[in-house]
Amino acid sequence: MLSTVIVFSILVKLGFWQLERGQQKQQWQAALNERQASTELDYSQLLALPTTENPTGFKLTTQARPATEYIYLLDNQVLDRRVGYLAYQAFEISPTQPWLLVELGFVAGGHNRAALPEIEPVEQPLQLKGRVYQKESNPMSSQLMAEPGWPKRIQNLNLGQLSELIDHPLANSVLQPSNLPNDTRPHPWQPIPLSAQKHQGYAVQWFSMAGVFGFIMLYLLFRKLKQRDK
Repeated sequence: MLSTVIVFSILVKLGFWQLERGQQKQQWQAALNERQASTELDYSQLLALPTTENPTGFKLTTQARPATEYIYLLDNQVLDRRVGYLAYQAFEISPTQPWLLVELGFVAGGHNRAALPEIEPVEQPLQLKGRVYQKESNPMSSQLMAEPGWPKRIQNLNLGQLSELIDHPLANSVLQPSNLPNDTRPHPWQPIPLSAQKHQGYAVQWFSMAGVFGFIMLYLLFRKLKQRDK
């Protein structure tokens, strides 16, 4: 009997947890919409944001020049059922500020993982415009796991470890630009991996499972009591 109550309680709690997550996603989507409608930040304003605040969705415009020609390839990215990489390059905004990591776009991988795609780095200074984001950390592993050679394949966008690798501080967010010259690569945008509607659907599933489980347990209890009366 105790185990039945525990299992039923867990199923119900999972349903309420999914409802709570759905409400959080609705609030997050409202915040994103507000940021997209707000005026653009400059780089100093972006750096001045509290470190506890996720800056995803803010618009940014800044003058920048390539800090290095090195390209970083974030592994295991999927776009339109194609597996590949997101390419990044570091840019300098001013000599006294952290560098800014800029997304160069998605590039499909080949059949041979040993052969990395060739990405032409940006070489000239330019005024960058776009929106910034922070990737959610992988709960299984958040380590950079940088491989030898260039372009450098990495497994997670760990900006702290990447800063140590390049021996220079980086801003705690990444820019997805909208005005790179000769930019033909797609730039996927998915700041909310699961929508509020998805979480609400999962909540219905958990509540349904709790209901079915409770009905089965009551039925078995009823049969047991009926057999005892005989």
